[in-house]
Amino acid sequence: MTWIKFLREKWFYALLLILALLLPLLITNRYHFQIVIMGCLFSIAALSLNLILGYTGQASMAHAGFFGIGAYGVALLTKEGMSFWLALPLSSLLAALVGFLIGLPTLRARGSYFAISTMCFGVIISIVAGNWIELTGGYNGVVGIPLPNPIFLPGVGDLGFQTQAAQYYLVLAFLLLTLLIMHRLVYSLMGLGFMAIRNNEVLAGSVGINTFAGKILSFVVANFFAGLAGGIYASLIGTISPATAALEQTFGWLIFVLLGGIATLTGPIVGAFVIPVIMEYLQFLTEYRLIIFGVLLIVVIIYFPRGLMGGFTTLQQRVKDLYAQRRGEKRAAGG
Repeated sequence: MTWIKFLREKWFYALLLILALLLPLLITNRYHFQIVIMGCLFSIAALSLNLILGYTGQASMAHAGFFGIGAYGVALLTKEGMSFWLALPLSSLLAALVGFLIGLPTLRARGSYFAISTMCFGVIISIVAGNWIELTGGYNGVVGIPLPNPIFLPGVGDLGFQTQAAQYYLVLAFLLLTLLIMHRLVYSLMGLGFMAIRNNEVLAGSVGINTFAGKILSFVVANFFAGLAGGIYASLIGTISPATAALEQTFGWLIFVLLGGIATLTGPIVGAFVIPVIMEYLQFLTEYRLIIFGVLLIVVIIYFPRGLMGGFTTLQQRVKDLYAQRRGEKRAAGG
């Protein structure tokens, strides 16, 4: 009965999951399928940015820097012969550790001061990646990064990741895992503490919430998943450069979050899929597409401050309230 009730209430998300599992059968164009894979991968980065920005209210502009730490970590470790499945968590933990060390001084600042200080750190990461030639290869980057090691499945054998379909299911599995962890975190007491800090940090502190510890924890978790996305990216693409950690990446994910729906779990995913597709179909407009994109961003921020999914949720709630009101009126008239 519980599962029937769950499917009745969440049928739309169940349908999306089925569609996602069948997607390799529906998309035959390799270029379009690669866009889908990148959409799943950048959804992980956007979800992690949404945790610190949307739910904790701290505008981190260093997200691409931590993405780059994860990417370079996996690239260098796997080229030295380490298994991808060991290099990925180690690189993600390294990104989280660096985030903790950076967060100790920067999270004591508020508002634009925190954003500026993290933006400076992100730029430093990109500069270091471009100039530490002995380690990172400089602006030539790291090439020849191996694919993830095959996984042994009982009864099936070794499952490799040479095909696009296998790579898609790999990224989809990590995206679903990220979404599950974010859901459990956001709807826990800890997540409520994050939102209290976002809404009113002074008030949250006055009722006993350790606001600094909450911001540090949110920042570290967000950076862990940014590093995770970067590590998967490096292994699947096979080559990385300082552009992987460039500030433009952070701005891109920020737009995904704002347009898709800040402080929602589905919004960043919608943004990571819809916006690249729109930009792809507007390529014929060359530089004018950025103007159209800017106008779209302004319209969404003014009229849909919680993004597309926030507007959809609000509309859905209004329809439910209207339906409940009419049912109440009918009952009153019948009585």
